[in-house]
Amino acid sequence: MKLRAQYDRRCSSESRRLLKFKESPTVMQTNSNEHNTQAGNGLSLTLQPELLTRTPAAGGSSPSETGDVRVPITVAPGESSGRPASRRPRTGAHSHAHSHSHSRPHSHNEPEPDTGDSDLESGEPSTSLSELRYLFQWVQKSLPFIVILCAKLIIQHALGIAVGVGLFTTFLYANKNIQNQVFLQDRRSKVQCVWLLCFLICSTLLLYYTFYTETLYYCLIFVSPSVESLGFWEVLWTVGVTNFVVKFLFMSVKCLVLLLPSALMTYRSRGRWYMLTEEVGQAYQTVAPMPVWFRFLVTYQEVDGSAGLTLGILLALVYLILKLLGLYGMWGSMQKTVRIFFSDEHSGTAATKSQCSEAGDVCPICQAEFREPRVLLCQHIFCDECISLWFNREKTCPLCRTVITDKVHKWKDGATSPYLQIY
Repeated sequence: MKLRAQYDRRCSSESRRLLKFKESPTVMQTNSNEHNTQAGNGLSLTLQPELLTRTPAAGGSSPSETGDVRVPITVAPGESSGRPASRRPRTGAHSHAHSHSHSRPHSHNEPEPDTGDSDLESGEPSTSLSELRYLFQWVQKSLPFIVILCAKLIIQHALGIAVGVGLFTTFLYANKNIQNQVFLQDRRSKVQCVWLLCFLICSTLLLYYTFYTETLYYCLIFVSPSVESLGFWEVLWTVGVTNFVVKFLFMSVKCLVLLLPSALMTYRSRGRWYMLTEEVGQAYQTVAPMPVWFRFLVTYQEVDGSAGLTLGILLALVYLILKLLGLYGMWGSMQKTVRIFFSDEHSGTAATKSQCSEAGDVCPICQAEFREPRVLLCQHIFCDECISLWFNREKTCPLCRTVITDKVHKWKDGATSPYLQIY
């Protein structure tokens, strides 16, 4: 009887536990679709191990008697029998786990910037900057050797460099003083003009006397000088010296124009002479170096043979064609200059005495009495010479800045072009 009572109590406890297990909605989930389509393969259950406890049967009784619940664990049909099985529960679980596995690292790694942006923000140099850095490092390492080479070249060509520096400084000094004397008009210093003329002529004669054996003056008459080894550096030096000498000669002509009295040549016509002199001088500077370069290109060594001579002649012909094209381009500018030289252009119209008296009878530019006063479109009055000199560089009125002319005539102020014609 005692054993019977113990057995009844055990069965009642097992039945209560089974009722609790059945009432819990999260303990067991059955896929009805899978059960209908895959009959005979068992139930596909999702169990929570923390809620399900298995109790061993007592006395080897059957499950119906003891109340035990047995859950058959079956493998997927596709793995066991080769049939396609439903993957709906697996897919849901996998997607749920996959979403959790991706959501967590994404939340942690979301602020990571792009690798390219991080490289730009970190300040790493680009490829061009790296190449410039390498080039700078190479120059820095090679600087002592470069200094040695420069010192050697300076020692070898010390005389030629000294002559070039002297010619350049002479040109700057004479050009600036000639422009100042042109601007002063009646107040110009004739002594200063004579000094500039003598200074330019003496500098040219001293240069040709120093290099008398090279006969550099042959270049002025379009003949190649008698320089022994006419190499590349010798050609550059010869052409440069000839270019400065031509500038000095035409600057001397401007000094002669300055020395002429006002009775023989008015200041207005002098501007046209300055312009014409400069245009002719530039054309002469373009033609002067042609014989020297032609000789350099045609000259060949005996070891070169006929091929070297043929190549030299072809190069000389190409150079000649380029020079002719350059002279053809200058022809248009020369025609305009000649047209302006022979035309008598005036700025504005002649002013009356009443207009001059209203303006105070004083030119705003020279601060003296009006000489051949001209009234502009803006009704401002100036001397004819003063306003002509002004319009050599500007297009507007000196007082109100109204645009009066659409073109500026260069070289009317006595200036000389600093451009060095070396080819």
